[in-house]
Amino acid sequence: MRILLTNDDGIYAEGLCALYRCLSLDHEVIVVAPEAERSAVGHAITLSVPLRVRMVRRGREFRGYAVNGTPADCVKLAFYELVGPVDMVISGINRGANVGINVLYSGTVSAATEATILGMPALAVSLDAYRQESYCFAAYFVSVLVDQVFHWSLPFPFCLNVNIPHLPPQQIKGIKFTRQGTNRLRERFEKRLDPHGNVYYWQCGEEFMEEDPETDVVALKQGYISITPLHHDLTHSEILTRLESIKISY
Repeated sequence: MRILLTNDDGIYAEGLCALYRCLSLDHEVIVVAPEAERSAVGHAITLSVPLRVRMVRRGREFRGYAVNGTPADCVKLAFYELVGPVDMVISGINRGANVGINVLYSGTVSAATEATILGMPALAVSLDAYRQESYCFAAYFVSVLVDQVFHWSLPFPFCLNVNIPHLPPQQIKGIKFTRQGTNRLRERFEKRLDPHGNVYYWQCGEEFMEEDPETDVVALKQGYISITPLHHDLTHSEILTRLESIKISY
C-alpha cells in the first residue's frame, strides 16, 4: 500500500519517525510534513506567503519533504504536486492526546480530515503522553490497524481519530469505538510580567469536563485505545430540520 505520512509536530518528531520505521517494513511510505512544529493550528492553510518545500534527511531513517506550512498545507501540496493520490494518509503519532473539543484545534486531526476532503481515507494518531514518550507500541498498533481497517466495510473515504494510552501494552484494557466528547474545557491562564513590565498571559492548564463513558475523553482516561470516526460536515442536522419549517418575511 502507498501511504502518505504527515503530522503537526514537525518532520523531525520521534512519533513520525517511529511510524515510518514500522510501516515502511510492509508499505511504500512517503513523508510530507511541516518543517517545524505546527501544533494547535487547526485546519489553517497558508495563503499570504508562498509554500516552500525542501528535501530533508532524518538521520538514517528516511528522506522526506519538509514544508514551511501547516499540516493541512502538507496534505494539499502532497496530493496536488508532490505525491499524488495515495491509498491512505496517516497523521501522527502526535505527542499528546487529541480528544474532545481539542479535536477542533488539532493540526494532527486536521491533516487527516483534509485527506478525506480530497477523497483519501485517513487516520489521525495520538499518544497520551508529553514526557518520556515511547512510541513503539503505538506504531505497532497503527500497523495492525492499517492491515485490518479496509476489511471493516466503512464508508469511503473514512477518517478515524485514534488515541492510545501511554501505558505498557499489557495494562491497556482494550479498544473502544467512541464518539467525540463535546463538553467544554476548564482552562487556566497564568498572568505574568516580562522584564520590561508588560503583562502577558500563558495558557498553562486545561481539564476536560466529560463524564460520558461513550466518549473518547473518558475511554482514554480509563486506559482504553479510543477510535472515533470523524467527518468534516459541521451541519447541525436537528437545527436544520427545525429551520426548514420557518418562513422568513423580508
